[in-house]
Amino acid sequence: MLTSFSIMFILLLAIAILSLVMSRFTSEVTAVPFGDLMMSPVNGFKDGLGVALFVFVLGGFLAIVNKTDALSVGIGALVRKMGGNELKLIPVLMLIFAILGSTYGFCEETVGFYALLSATMMAAGFDALTGAMMVLLGAGVGCLGSTVNPFATGIAADVLASSGIVADQGVVIGLGLVLLVTSYLVSVYFVMRYAKGVRADRRRTLMSADEVAASEEAYGDTTAVGNQYEPLSRKQKVVLWLFGLSFLVMIVGFVPWGKLGIDAFSAGSRSHEVTETVTAKDIERQYEADKLGRLSVTPKDAKGTLTNEVVDDAGWSSFLTGVPLGEWYFAESTTWFLVMAIVIGIAAGFDEHELVFTFLSGCGEMTGVVMIVGLSRGVAILMGQTGLSLYVLHQVAAALNGTSPVVFAAGSYVLYFLLSILIPGTSSMATISMPIMGPLTQSLGFNPAIMINVFASASGVVNYFTPANGAIMGGLALSRVEYGTWLKFVGKVVLVTAIVNVAVLAVAMVVL
Repeated sequence: MLTSFSIMFILLLAIAILSLVMSRFTSEVTAVPFGDLMMSPVNGFKDGLGVALFVFVLGGFLAIVNKTDALSVGIGALVRKMGGNELKLIPVLMLIFAILGSTYGFCEETVGFYALLSATMMAAGFDALTGAMMVLLGAGVGCLGSTVNPFATGIAADVLASSGIVADQGVVIGLGLVLLVTSYLVSVYFVMRYAKGVRADRRRTLMSADEVAASEEAYGDTTAVGNQYEPLSRKQKVVLWLFGLSFLVMIVGFVPWGKLGIDAFSAGSRSHEVTETVTAKDIERQYEADKLGRLSVTPKDAKGTLTNEVVDDAGWSSFLTGVPLGEWYFAESTTWFLVMAIVIGIAAGFDEHELVFTFLSGCGEMTGVVMIVGLSRGVAILMGQTGLSLYVLHQVAAALNGTSPVVFAAGSYVLYFLLSILIPGTSSMATISMPIMGPLTQSLGFNPAIMINVFASASGVVNYFTPANGAIMGGLALSRVEYGTWLKFVGKVVLVTAIVNVAVLAVAMVVL
């Protein structure tokens, strides 16, 4: 399986070649000049600078939190309090992982939990595969039902905005929650059924004899498992509260309260209108400054008026970023997480060097994601320059003309499911597809916000099993579970979840 980077470069080259061929058959498509092809990755970074900076800062924030061990020890403390009721722990922990996945794409960070939960489940009479299920499907359900996940729904909404479509965040969050709950119930059912069967009869395990032996050698010491559950220190408790507050504020910041008729966060806002005269020369100079070409306005003495609303005070919640909660986007969220990274580092007792180097190390770990964002934006730019996006839109729209919302929802889901196998990264998938699928959805009279949920849910289901996901392969290896063994279990989960997802999305496409 090629890496996402290679896939992105192949797509760039394929678009250039396709545009060259198609330009000979239709005037709607323009061939990509060689210089534009070479500049496309750099231009992609320029276009996605806000998203890239947010991802870097979020990586630094998570690195500081993880260095305190607050998350791992906190979950360990929860396990200890179950007192032999580990079966009840399955839905609880899966729900925690799901919430984290839905809010910030908790995926790569799960690798460290595979060993912990595999050992715990084995000590409780289950097998290592049960522990792997809890982590992988728990976080996977969250990413599938993304609400404000910046790596999925966040980037998709940003790409739609750059295409001139403002997605209703209320719809995205609400529908994401419905997908989250329904998919969570499906996953918990299958995990609980398997866990009960294994606990009743160890011979029901899907793991081979070699896998069982390897897991027992690694995690068979129940004393070692118990030693992993350290009590939360005072500092770790503070870190957990601050961690929760960070994402709570981000969620509140992204929810469009004004559109929901709630003005609590913009209370006290004041603004006034400013009107100024614009001459023909003003317009000509602006076009030249924006490098849009030379514009000649006639008559030369033409004048007009420009009216703008100037905000004097955006409300009490705008004190940190200048923008009230409910109107936040990537720039405001970047500022917030930068501040909270420093606050958590200080609360954890880090010295200046430790805080800075831990933060920078976390930023570095996000380099791959940021590179994908830039490259995928380059693909979107080339698609726009060549006219291929419009051409594809016209062709697909013609094919779907008169299609019912149910068929359109199901077809879009299948399309994303197949594409996500080749392009597993949600960031790149959102950037490539949304400029096409978003306007298409709107042109057919459906709510374009739903397409964000179609993309996130289909990509999320694929992330249940795709070998291109490093977190999956690394986590299974830690649990001593072979990839083939995992496929034996997850096949039914994928099928049932996909059917439930399509049903929910089809209803949403009809109703919303």
